[in-house]
Amino acid sequence: MDLEGGVYRKPVKKESWKNVLILAYQSLGVVYGDLSTSPLYVYKSTFAEDITHSETNEEIYGVLSFVFWTLTLVPLLKYVFIVLRADDNGEGGTFALYSLLCRHAKISFMPNCQVADEELSAYKKDHIGLPDTTKGSRLKSTLEKHRVLQKMLLVLALIGTCMVIGDGVLTPAISVFSAVSGLELSMSKEHHKYVELPVACFILVCLFALQHYGTHRVGFLFAPIVVTWLLCISSIGVYNIIHWNPHVYQALSPYYMYKFLKKTQRGGWMSLGGILLCITGSEAMFADLGHFSQSSIKIAFTSVVYPSLILAYMGQAAYLSKHHIIESNYQIGFYVSVPERLRWPVLAIAILAAVVGSQAIITGTFSIIKQCSALGCFPRVKIIHTSSKMHGQIYIPEINWILMLLCLAVTIGFRDTKRLGNASGLAVITVMLVTTCLMSLVIVLCWNQSIFLAICFILFFGAIEALYFSASLIKFREGAWVPIVLSFVFMVVMYVWHYGTLKKYEFDVQNKVSINWLLNLGPSLGIVRVRGIGLVHTELVSGIPAIFSHFVTNLPAFHQVLVFLCIKSVPVPYVQPEERFLVGRIGPKEYRIYRCIVRYGYHDIQKDDVEFEKDLVCSIAELIRSETMEPNGRVEDLQKEDEKMTVVGTSSAHAEGVQICEEDEDFTDIAGSSELKEIQSPVYPRKRVRFVLPESPRLDLGARAELQELMEAREAGMAFILGHSYVKAKRQSSLIKRLVINFGYDFLRRNSRGPTYASSIPHVSTLEVGMVYLV
Repeated sequence: MDLEGGVYRKPVKKESWKNVLILAYQSLGVVYGDLSTSPLYVYKSTFAEDITHSETNEEIYGVLSFVFWTLTLVPLLKYVFIVLRADDNGEGGTFALYSLLCRHAKISFMPNCQVADEELSAYKKDHIGLPDTTKGSRLKSTLEKHRVLQKMLLVLALIGTCMVIGDGVLTPAISVFSAVSGLELSMSKEHHKYVELPVACFILVCLFALQHYGTHRVGFLFAPIVVTWLLCISSIGVYNIIHWNPHVYQALSPYYMYKFLKKTQRGGWMSLGGILLCITGSEAMFADLGHFSQSSIKIAFTSVVYPSLILAYMGQAAYLSKHHIIESNYQIGFYVSVPERLRWPVLAIAILAAVVGSQAIITGTFSIIKQCSALGCFPRVKIIHTSSKMHGQIYIPEINWILMLLCLAVTIGFRDTKRLGNASGLAVITVMLVTTCLMSLVIVLCWNQSIFLAICFILFFGAIEALYFSASLIKFREGAWVPIVLSFVFMVVMYVWHYGTLKKYEFDVQNKVSINWLLNLGPSLGIVRVRGIGLVHTELVSGIPAIFSHFVTNLPAFHQVLVFLCIKSVPVPYVQPEERFLVGRIGPKEYRIYRCIVRYGYHDIQKDDVEFEKDLVCSIAELIRSETMEPNGRVEDLQKEDEKMTVVGTSSAHAEGVQICEEDEDFTDIAGSSELKEIQSPVYPRKRVRFVLPESPRLDLGARAELQELMEAREAGMAFILGHSYVKAKRQSSLIKRLVINFGYDFLRRNSRGPTYASSIPHVSTLEVGMVYLV
């Protein structure tokens, strides 16, 4: 992976066997930490209350059969062979599916979408142009016509996202608590009661306290830990099978599921919530797809993870089939099947594996919140990139400490694996149900397959997941209420923020100033033009924001070069650096007014202020130069209303284009070639700015004068004009709308971060203009 100037550039994944195997090995530590630790608590949660382990072994054989077929049908068949193919330019997860659907049907709620965004190379559409007679085309038109269906789809994606965040609270709690529970076999019940909880809380605090160092600093340990853990549980499983019950393989027959449900009936159905925990972490295979490749994730699961887990569960069942009288205070846990001499080493490995599994879900939670924030569905938060090579490794301080407090709260509040398992199970199965629903739409709209195939997919996998969902939901009072409450809170936050942002943008569109108002002011805009570049931040992609007229009306002075800057996210994972900027003019050339739209994908890293300013000035200079040339393959002209926009890349992306050089008194040519033409400022400031142009047709006098003025303005410095909006609901609005806007959105806006690029701007260069928005 190459990070040039802080912008993620999509790696070219070579499908050589060596690279695939290396990625497969690395994925074991990042993707499968959570899934591989599930044997710690599956049997213990399943037999916690609803069913008992009898001498006939029908219960333990039935549970083993359920575990085997659940692992085979959901992670193996559904995710490995089907869902992994539904990637969004190599990225996976709930929001990636929603983003993919938004590009194949006009169902996005992002208000500032442009036709130019569809020209992005990452905005590819497979199987476009369905015939109008197909059922897929009718489904697409139905979704595009009905706003209610679009809102339902957005809410569905948000529910899945909120449940992932809830899983980020519950998974560390149950994984660490279950790993530490091995202490119960090595000390008395009285001592264990006072030791287990503090040890679990201490490990959790350390886990969250170390997040700011980043995964990459300890990531090299992750894969060996998980490999050691898988080797450990599979070896113990083989030992138990051979030593205790070599015929336990017969329980893999689905007939034992029938016998299990026939004997246990309602209790067996309710115990499915514990069996469900065997597939916790399966969603990570799809969510972490962007870090690896489909081949590597498939190879790692089918050749290492899947057989190791099956052997581990079979070994536990073989041991329990010969041990029917187990002390009640120990229950049926993982550690009872571990040979006594190996319990302490296995306990240490289990704790390390639990920490690795927890780390993966915490990092995944950070990533999905970043996606939601980029797409306008979550308040802006501080995002710290902990690695210069892995673009997905981020740290969000606010979310980290909130997760830690919630995780400690549920651990101290529940203090047992049963209720933690009920809570975690409901969160996991809800995410899988959402994925199944979205995948059925992807099959029709994106893959151009028949609706019959999509119905078969949702009926088959939906029926399996609905069975587990019902068993988890029935445990509402025994812990399953936790993910519902957490998801509801996050859902309210996300929907209020999205609704308020949408209404604010609609106000901007309705109150934007017409181009005629600007033309009537004349070249000087009717005000004093001072030296420097003025950047007016706006959410609008066309037109002049009302905040500008509000400013010049009260303060009749502005900069000699004026740029209306819009930084927006597009529904793709990343934007290539050569397609980053969309630049155009507002008004005639002598006005020196430009519009610059900077486009980022939901996985892109935004540059710091110095690099950003240089790229911004270079993009404007490239626009001036390109206007004197015939359009070629690199510069693409696009029409948007009355403005002509040009796609321009960053300065590092087009080495053959305009380059900027800012140096002190002594400087040398950045190219050192006579083929480059140089335009220099006649004034000699403390920091000189120059543009170095490639060999090209001679620029006319107007273009040279414009470039010179741009250089002088850059030398004088930049000023950032940020709008400070006060959003209020109109008096005639309903009570709910007034509550949402005046209290909910206002509270979130006041406590969220400002625009990402503006966080490092010096305060002396920033001017905030307050304005009331009545929505």
